[in-house]
Amino acid sequence: MTKQLFSLALGGLAIGTTEFVIMGLLPDVAKDIEVSIPIAGHLISAYALGVVVGSPILVALSAKFAPRNVLIVFMILFTFFNALSALAPDYNTLLLSRFFSGLPHGAFFGVGTVVATRLAVEGKSAQAIASMFTGLTVANLAMVPLVTFIGHHLHWRFAFGIVAIIGIITIFALYKWLPELKPLRTITFKEELEFFKTLKAWHLLMIVSIGFGGLFAWFSYIAPLLIHVSGFDEASVSYMMIVAGAGMVVGNIFGGYLADKYNPLKALIFLLSMMVLSLVLVFFFSENKTIAILLTFICGALAMSISSPINMVMLKSAKNSEMLGAAFIQSAFNVSNSLGAFVGGIPLLFGLSFVYPSIVGAGLALLGVVLCLVFFKRYEKDLR
Repeated sequence: MTKQLFSLALGGLAIGTTEFVIMGLLPDVAKDIEVSIPIAGHLISAYALGVVVGSPILVALSAKFAPRNVLIVFMILFTFFNALSALAPDYNTLLLSRFFSGLPHGAFFGVGTVVATRLAVEGKSAQAIASMFTGLTVANLAMVPLVTFIGHHLHWRFAFGIVAIIGIITIFALYKWLPELKPLRTITFKEELEFFKTLKAWHLLMIVSIGFGGLFAWFSYIAPLLIHVSGFDEASVSYMMIVAGAGMVVGNIFGGYLADKYNPLKALIFLLSMMVLSLVLVFFFSENKTIAILLTFICGALAMSISSPINMVMLKSAKNSEMLGAAFIQSAFNVSNSLGAFVGGIPLLFGLSFVYPSIVGAGLALLGVVLCLVFFKRYEKDLR
């Protein structure tokens, strides 16, 4: 990984840490600011809403400026509102700061995706994108467990303080290592939006929102699955999350390689199909601890392996709208997160076992495969 791509990866590390660390600290936050855990859960939703809202707006406002400066401004906003989260005196302030800290998330990755392809060696664009997302995978592997541990044993505010420090380091890295590039927009924002008036654009976003929802149907309920079905004790769940994080690191690298070597849409179809198979295996074999560990790694790998291929498909499809397209992909990921968690939880409302979210997830992923096949039949020529 070059220093230029490393600076983008640092941004991914900061973003990934703040997005997921709150989940492990909800009881601590709820107790300290004197709200119920369900009410504290709105802090997760507020961040996700910020991602969805911020992606198109910030990209629209910034595309005519030099991308290095844009990324630095995004990271300044991100750092400021994470610092505010660490200092928030009450629930409402924390809720607003979580929303505003989510605004630069999708926009950073949207601009960063296009920048990474510009910095890439010829024929290795997807691997350059994967390098940027390495920070996100390392966050899940190491930073989230570490920062959660610190936040739980010292104070939850330290978690957001650490994220702010990573943000400051990222700002300096972007300034020092990212080269000056010309503004990314070659057309007006109104012309850029024309792509998103087409069925092709929304077809792609549906693949992400529905197909990837299958993964989140499983991941949202992984802790009770491992405890009540696989028979792990609560203390072991943290280690199992590290196993999933290790899978994400490997999968991210593999997905970038696959998308460069083959047609990225074919790579996406293959990886989504493997997700269907893996989630079905989770349904049938989670009672076996050894197999449960292996499947946790595999599902984690598939979770991140899909990121580079889908971004490459968007970049190839959204001619002259690449940056906005990459930003919308991040919004769609957050939609898939909410959809997967909601649909995956329906069987639990009827008293069914914690293995059932995985079979619901397999159904969503299978629908994603079907959507990919239809997309391939209609637009395959455009991706050559």
